[in-house]
Amino acid sequence: MEPILLYDTTLRDGTQGEKINFTALDKLKVARKLDDLGIHYIEGGWPGASAKDWEFFQMAAQEPFRHARMAAFGSTHKYGTAPEDDRQLQAVIESGASVGTLVGKSWDLHVNKILGIPLDTNLDMIRSSIAHLKKNGLEAHYDAEHFFDGYKENPEYAAKTVEAAVSGGADAVVLCDTNGGTLPHEIEQIIEEIRAVIEKTASGPVHIGIHTHNDSNLAVANSITAVHAGATMVQGTINGYGERCGNADLTSIIPILKLKMGNECISNENLAKLQKVSLYVSETANMTPVNSRPFVGKSAFTHKGGLHVDAIMKEPRSYEHITPELVGNKRRVLISDMAGKGNIKYKARELGFPVDENNYDYTEIVNTVKRLEQEGYQYDVADGSLRILMEKLTDRFKPCFELESFRVTVEKEKDRPCYSHAVIKINVDGIEEITAAEGHGPVSALDNSLRKALNNVYRNVLDPVHLVDFKVRVLDGREGTESKVRVLIESRDEEAIWSTIGVSEDIIEASWQALADSFQYKLARVNNGNSQTQ
Repeated sequence: MEPILLYDTTLRDGTQGEKINFTALDKLKVARKLDDLGIHYIEGGWPGASAKDWEFFQMAAQEPFRHARMAAFGSTHKYGTAPEDDRQLQAVIESGASVGTLVGKSWDLHVNKILGIPLDTNLDMIRSSIAHLKKNGLEAHYDAEHFFDGYKENPEYAAKTVEAAVSGGADAVVLCDTNGGTLPHEIEQIIEEIRAVIEKTASGPVHIGIHTHNDSNLAVANSITAVHAGATMVQGTINGYGERCGNADLTSIIPILKLKMGNECISNENLAKLQKVSLYVSETANMTPVNSRPFVGKSAFTHKGGLHVDAIMKEPRSYEHITPELVGNKRRVLISDMAGKGNIKYKARELGFPVDENNYDYTEIVNTVKRLEQEGYQYDVADGSLRILMEKLTDRFKPCFELESFRVTVEKEKDRPCYSHAVIKINVDGIEEITAAEGHGPVSALDNSLRKALNNVYRNVLDPVHLVDFKVRVLDGREGTESKVRVLIESRDEEAIWSTIGVSEDIIEASWQALADSFQYKLARVNNGNSQTQ
């Protein structure tokens, strides 16, 4: 079985997702990660339409990519303009990319009503544009936009657009479910029919590719179905980023191809990098990772119920469809008021504690967790604070800093928003650090002041750490403004995410507990030589 070719369009189609934006340097950094993962094609953007993309291609041309070929995106030449005179086609050729991917219309609706040109003229534009790329020494891919919608309404014409691309010399024809509304059984039938068209038209090998969107929540299923029907190339994005509901998620497609279908699309070594690549791309895009994302999400191999935990301790595959380490993930067990000794024992192993029945009183840990959860703590969502608690209960906690005092002031003037100041005094190995900082609120001021103090001792260690989420919940509102609150902070660096918690009648005190635990957790991992804190 030939390996399925992986075509990543995170840097082009992925950036059309809401709130996603990459600089040219961001794109280069992501491209390096994709190359290291073993992706075959990296679509870097549209050099003829974006100065930023043009800048990226100039930088990428100097990169010694080991696995990937760089693809530049464009469209078929404009109506009334010869291919050699079309500015966007010329930008693809001059980009330095070895692959040109051109989008063209395969749905007669678009040809008639969007472009407003004769159907035969569109076919000529496809054929001549692809031929122009080949004439200039590029590998040529044709993206048949809205192909499945077009094929369902006018199969004869949609097939002619494929024939036009093949006759122009296309090395790959990619069938696009642009609106994301096609169902798997339709994908299979249509691809089987188009395979016959290509075999009849092509004089040499032509890859059939698939490009799906997730508007019906079927992008991954449709991509896998296409492969089953004979597609040899899959387009997608890391984390499924893309316009509207997103594109097909390569972090699901790759392990399905490799582990479920036995296709050697990437090596085992590279597959184990998948979660880190997912986290890196979300970090670069400034997007919060989806914990429930299959294969690479934080919750993908997480267990809470006691019966489940007992079963996986005996036989992991009783409740897991793959071994999490294969994709760079890991098994997690949550601790809550439903926890028993089994959960605690497993959690101790997961968090790196030496498991020894003679030394640890698991009953004490279980009872303490349950008591604190009655007071409002929720350790199933705060692994960072749980680890610190277990270290304290087993006399293993070595604080990286200790609080002496802090003072927070909030000022409000008539015509300006509130602003906050924090002064903090901490002790690090007998040395006092006193710092002050401002913030947009009291917690922000505390955060800035604590970072400032710690940076005097732990140089640059906390620079990559920042807040992902900050949640406040009133636990029982019957006491009004004196009610107890729970603060949950989710923090991340370039490699991992961790959560910490605080509970108090005072929201600043609860916030401090969670904030201090977050920094203690990160610093402890660095001091132990392990920056992977998830």
